[in-house]
Amino acid sequence: MIDKGVSTIVSSRNAALRPSLMRAMAASITPDGTEVTVFLARGQARQLLQDIAATGHLAVVFSEPLSHRTVQVKAQRAELRAAGEGDLPVLRRYLASMEYELGLVGCDVPFVRTILSFRLSELVAVRFNPSEAFDQTPGPKAGSALPESAPA
Repeated sequence: MIDKGVSTIVSSRNAALRPSLMRAMAASITPDGTEVTVFLARGQARQLLQDIAATGHLAVVFSEPLSHRTVQVKAQRAELRAAGEGDLPVLRRYLASMEYELGLVGCDVPFVRTILSFRLSELVAVRFNPSEAFDQTPGPKAGSALPESAPA
């Protein structure tokens, strides 16, 4: 679910526990599920990036727009780097998936391309190893921890 490209929201907090959040411009997960990378637009996510850099803490919510199937992962440590040309295949794949996913709920391609438009030089890749994962799909299991072997 995570790697196919679904709605992705990244959050963190500062030392005073004030939250920050922003929509990711893309996301990917390694085949073994141990490492996630989300891409944030520096200009839009300035506070969020500062909070991640200062605390290392982040939570990311991945949600299918049509079904509302939702997974949340958390981490206590992250690495930030500038996005580069090598990230373009992930960014393009994510955009194509979001065009499809949001199209299922009535959003047209120009709208999706507008909300996910970016300049590569403005993107920051945030890489982390999830330490916790939760089912956040609305319903009786919302908030329950996912077993370690559950596919996301």
